[in-house]
Amino acid sequence: MKKFSSHYTPLQIAVHVYAWSALVLLLFQFFTNDLTANPIQALEQRTGRHAITLLVLSLACTPLHTLFHWAELLKRRRTLGLYAFMYAVIHVLIFLHLDYGLAWSLIAQTVFEKPFIIMGVISFLLLIPLAWTSFDIWKKRLGRGWKRLHQMVYLIAPLVVLHYAWSKKGSLFALQGEIVRPLVYGLIVLLLLVLRVPPVRRTAASLRDRILARLRKRTPRLTPSL
Repeated sequence: MKKFSSHYTPLQIAVHVYAWSALVLLLFQFFTNDLTANPIQALEQRTGRHAITLLVLSLACTPLHTLFHWAELLKRRRTLGLYAFMYAVIHVLIFLHLDYGLAWSLIAQTVFEKPFIIMGVISFLLLIPLAWTSFDIWKKRLGRGWKRLHQMVYLIAPLVVLHYAWSKKGSLFALQGEIVRPLVYGLIVLLLLVLRVPPVRRTAASLRDRILARLRKRTPRLTPSL
């Protein structure tokens, strides 16, 4: 047990457990016929939602590191991003195979008839090069271009949220229908993107340092007893 804990941190374990838990639960519910009256739709929606959640969590690592100076968050960013891509692949496969039976003409027709699917296709295609080049070997090969390539996540995240919001039966602009989850995702992504703006990031870091300095001043120092 000690050997296991020395190799894996609590955060690392939590990331893996959370990422796989959704898939395990979905498979269990699917094979026990406990996945709503429309199991394929449930699989499609829930894998897509988990992909968005993991993508948002990966996007949150850098701002949270800035706010709390938790260095390990940066180490888990890639893992969360790859898990998000894994669920996106499962989401797409369910749509192509289980939902439409690989009927490509019907799939093409559906894609062009529903704008939210076009948004999803664009988001997925943009995710592919990020997942492919997420490993250290590509970091060395691409040099400065690697960082510029992976900054596409700032575009992908809003597109994914828009895809999700557009797919729901509701209207964000009219504040009607199933808008709570899309609205929450949208606000979180907006906040995370704002926190990445250099002046905002510097202000947040400066505020954090001032708060920590005040806390240190208020903490009484223990004097050694004679």
